[in-house]
Amino acid sequence: MIKIAKLLIVLVLFFCFQLTQAQQNKNKDFFNIKAPAIEYTSPNPDDVLFEEDLVDSSGTSEKYEMLPVKEPNLLEDQEDTVFFDDADGELSVVEVNEEVNMDSVWVTIAQYYAIWDSRTINPYKIDGADFKDTITFVLYDSTAGGHHHWSMPMTYNKINSRFGMRKYRWHYGTDLDLTIGDPIKAVFDGIVRIVQYDGRGYGRYIVIRHYNGLETLYGHLSATNVTVGQLVKAGEEIAKGGNTGRSTGPHLHFEVRYEGNAFNAEAVFDFPNNTLQSKKFQLTPYHFAYLKEARKVYYHVVKKGESLGSISRKYRVSISSLCKLNRITTKTVIRAGRKLRIR
Repeated sequence: MIKIAKLLIVLVLFFCFQLTQAQQNKNKDFFNIKAPAIEYTSPNPDDVLFEEDLVDSSGTSEKYEMLPVKEPNLLEDQEDTVFFDDADGELSVVEVNEEVNMDSVWVTIAQYYAIWDSRTINPYKIDGADFKDTITFVLYDSTAGGHHHWSMPMTYNKINSRFGMRKYRWHYGTDLDLTIGDPIKAVFDGIVRIVQYDGRGYGRYIVIRHYNGLETLYGHLSATNVTVGQLVKAGEEIAKGGNTGRSTGPHLHFEVRYEGNAFNAEAVFDFPNNTLQSKKFQLTPYHFAYLKEARKVYYHVVKKGESLGSISRKYRVSISSLCKLNRITTKTVIRAGRKLRIR
């Protein structure tokens, strides 16, 4: 019996030793496992949004509706979903989990709005002069159940100044006459991308990104009624007209843009008749052909008695811009006969 007991003890100890060795080998194998590589991707700024939803394979426009089911809280504490860092131009991404229902397909805001910048009017880094396509935009759809409307920017839309060359500077918008305090309306359904103040230019202004793929800018406002990330409907009052920024009198500076590049708003809106030019709009390279003229360089030959200040006032170019364009400082002596670049 004693021999049998000793044998059982030896067998138990041997079995325990084998279990311990197996566990050690298992742990050793576990710690030798390498974690899989993680692939990080960023939104592609060259992606064309909205276009594929507008035209089917036969070339006819389909009903285009984007109805947000709930209002997302896009930008808590005014943070950007996606933005370009002004300091080094790098693309930064902020995680966003909010979702909206568009055409019955759930997509995240970060995916749908591939580039989102609440500070810069044109963050896309796309040159309109290189535009080679023809894109059809469905501006409104009366069969879309009331979710794809349009509106004029104001009740009355009298043009004060058109898109085009103004003396020695290119005017990228259409100026509409108003009285300070007149209501300004969103022209299409969309989402507010920028609410800012630019004392040397647009004054108080708003940029709205629309579901149809266009963006609109409203400048020289006296007050704003919306915040960044807010969903707005066509005809909704977004601001009050004013005379802020670089403005010689009360008016609305109104722009229409595609991928950051402005084109003549009169191609879309018939301002005198208070209506759209058409239900659909075709954007072609013709609409950006003006850029060749707009980018021409202009010089001024300094006359006796002129100064940087007087030249700045004459051409409505800031002294700092003149210095930068001509690589001079405010202390540089400007002599008669010298050519100064003004644009």
